Amino acid sequence: MRKLSLLGATGSIGTQALDIVADHRDEIEVVALASGGGNLQLALDQAAAFRPQYLAFAKADEGEVQAGLKARGLSGVEVGIGDEAMQDAARAAGSDGIVLNGITGGVGLKPTLAALESGARLALANKESLVVGAPLVRQACKRPGQVVPVDSEHSAIAQCLASGRHQRGLTASEVTGESEVSRLILTASGGPFRGKKRRDLEHVTAAEALKHPTWAMGPVVTINSSTLMNKALELIEAWVLFDIEPSRLEAVVHPQSIVHSMVEFQDGATIAQASPPDMHLPIALALSWPKRWAQVEPPCRWDSATSWDFEPVDHETFPALKLARQAMEASHTHPAVLNSANEVCVDAFLAGELKYLAIVDTVAQVLEEHEGTREPSLEEILTAQRWAKARAKELIAR
Repeated sequence: MRKLSLLGATGSIGTQALDIVADHRDEIEVVALASGGGNLQLALDQAAAFRPQYLAFAKADEGEVQAGLKARGLSGVEVGIGDEAMQDAARAAGSDGIVLNGITGGVGLKPTLAALESGARLALANKESLVVGAPLVRQACKRPGQVVPVDSEHSAIAQCLASGRHQRGLTASEVTGESEVSRLILTASGGPFRGKKRRDLEHVTAAEALKHPTWAMGPVVTINSSTLMNKALELIEAWVLFDIEPSRLEAVVHPQSIVHSMVEFQDGATIAQASPPDMHLPIALALSWPKRWAQVEPPCRWDSATSWDFEPVDHETFPALKLARQAMEASHTHPAVLNSANEVCVDAFLAGELKYLAIVDTVAQVLEEHEGTREPSLEEILTAQRWAKARAKELIAR
């Protein structure tokens, strides 16, 4: 029986993870649930269903939480509120447990570090932890293979790497031998504006940008998908997870979202992982890794005609991927600045304070102004984030 601490429990990843846990209660015990506090009633209902020992919120009224627990007949549940409580939740699974970090945004970094330092296996859906704090995450890892990716693209790459030798990075199970990998190829759906040119996007509304053709996600991730910033962040995530040069990372548009990513090997072979566009499979695999649970998702059908398309990214219309490459090559604080500025710009766009095309344009300007630090401390990373957010707000206000 493995103990599980679930961070971001009320979000899309968290609720799907609990669907899976409900079917595997003989293998997984939920010991901690943590969430932002914006959906308190759902968090309390989850606590009633899974009976964790610890319940944490980034923000919440403790009196309201205790009243909700009492109304549901729950006693003996420890409650924590604030940043430190989120980190305590990450530590609750212990060194033999699993921490699934499904928090959205750069605030997921400290819980990621807490989980790794506890010795737990980290099922990581919070890509911003790697984008913001790559050197700190590398330092905090206690053993090869301690991190298992949850993002479908990186889960696919981890699965494909089993077909060859690659003993580098946070996900490696061994640390010897030469890599046989030539390139890692991440697929992108292309979002709601695939095929559009820059001139077509001048008057895009939030409602239009939130209409993703394939995935049902939260608003921030959905907007990031529409600008391809999500794929830009995933390139940086792959760079950190698999310890591979940015020049050997590629993205390709695949609108069906069936092939989640591919690995190209040095002999010319390319291995692809294919499954329906649903997050249950990569979440379940991160919880059960390296074994697979049965019947998590219906498999692809091969008894009827079908076709899959692959297209190059239009970098002129969607320049976010170029910004990611610039950030990776510049310094270890540039990715943190890219992510933080983007968070501010997306919030401003959703609030009607910024035009759609100005999201990535503003991020580019903030990134250009940042001087960068090669081997930053946590405080230097946090300082860079604060500067990026403040600078982005200044530019938006103009």
